[in-house]
Amino acid sequence: TLKLLFVCGHCKKLAPDFETAATRLKGTVPLAKVDCTASPDTCGRFGVTGYPTLKIFRNGEDASSYDGPRSADGIVHFMKKQAGPNSVTLRREADLEAFVNHFDASVVGFFSGPDSGQLAEFLKAASVMREHFRFAHTIDMTLGLKHGVDTERVLLFRPPRLSSKFEESVLRFTETITTHTLRRFIRDNIFGMCPHLTNENRDKLKGQDLLTAYYDLDYLQNPKGTNYWRNRVMKVGSQFASQGLSFAVANRRDFVDELEEEFGLGASDGGDLPFVTIRTQQGFKYTMREEFTRDGKSLERFLEDYFAGRLKRYIKSEPIPEKNKGPVKVVVAESFEEIVNDPEKDVLIEFYAPWCGHCKSLEPKYKELAEQLYSDPNIVIAKMDATANDVPQAFDVQGFPTIYFAQAGKKDQPKRYEGAHEVKDFIKYLKRESSHVPVVSRVREDL
Repeated sequence: TLKLLFVCGHCKKLAPDFETAATRLKGTVPLAKVDCTASPDTCGRFGVTGYPTLKIFRNGEDASSYDGPRSADGIVHFMKKQAGPNSVTLRREADLEAFVNHFDASVVGFFSGPDSGQLAEFLKAASVMREHFRFAHTIDMTLGLKHGVDTERVLLFRPPRLSSKFEESVLRFTETITTHTLRRFIRDNIFGMCPHLTNENRDKLKGQDLLTAYYDLDYLQNPKGTNYWRNRVMKVGSQFASQGLSFAVANRRDFVDELEEEFGLGASDGGDLPFVTIRTQQGFKYTMREEFTRDGKSLERFLEDYFAGRLKRYIKSEPIPEKNKGPVKVVVAESFEEIVNDPEKDVLIEFYAPWCGHCKSLEPKYKELAEQLYSDPNIVIAKMDATANDVPQAFDVQGFPTIYFAQAGKKDQPKRYEGAHEVKDFIKYLKRESSHVPVVSRVREDL
């Protein structure tokens, strides 16, 4: 039996999704929860040190940690995959057709008999990868004849909903089966030329240069209309397939917040036509400003301009301040290069959020620091609202305030400031790190 255990102390955010998933999985996979504030011994026995922790139990034993999505839909989808055997046994052609006719891709092994060494390796691989992929196998080789299988073979069936004339729907694995070789084959081929980007697979897809077309995608209610735009992306994308850019389509409604935050697209913007973006591994962003034409020519022009280096990067930025004479220089994304990356200046920059209490506490001290260094022509004390401006990739900002020092002549090596937030500590740091000896004065000359 399979069970998902939700271990928690104070976990209000996950609880509603977990309870919704429990209701939908009732009768399939039981979901249970333990309150560690009430049952510390139980939590200690299973090595729980942080909250929330989710664990998968099989036959009463702690099988593994749950590393799937945390939304109700994601939990249901993930745990349904966990139910049943590592690999489903297929006995008839109807079993095979039913298994591969699924929303997700399917990995199917065809073997000569129950004692096949390759079957044993396949089952071993399935046990390791079952959390992420669907596996099935048969020892009736005749089931593979219609797919050209005449010897022991593994096939990867892409989902029928993503079937397209621009790529093969069934791929053959031709190496000797090991967990390593099969994992690599699946990883390299499962998404195909233009996958459906979701909140569940986004992390796997976004580690590459990726063009995404966002529109009212709905494979359940409108598969024909959904593939109408996907086919246009694939038709144009196939002309650029060898140039290192990947392609995807996504439901705009699944990424409303991200599109607004990252690309400035409001929920009502764009109409019925796809909104196209490119995001590179370096974090560079581009948007297709021309309307997506049904003949695909606008997308073709967009890609030609992208590969020719003619596109202007999309940067989320506040307006450049008309006046910026204060002791602390206000930086926005559009002025970052000019101010922070000025090769002649040493720059200390604070990344802040308007709602951040620690940032507000720092503000008077940071201003005093800037006033004391105001007469030094070589040092700039600056700040940027990191919630309203894109932060360059070299500056890793996960919390607020985050402070970096960009030394003159070494702008490609910014250093995170880890010291205390008193004026004397900043001064001491700058005396040590600056390219020039700082000129410190107690009072600004123009005061």
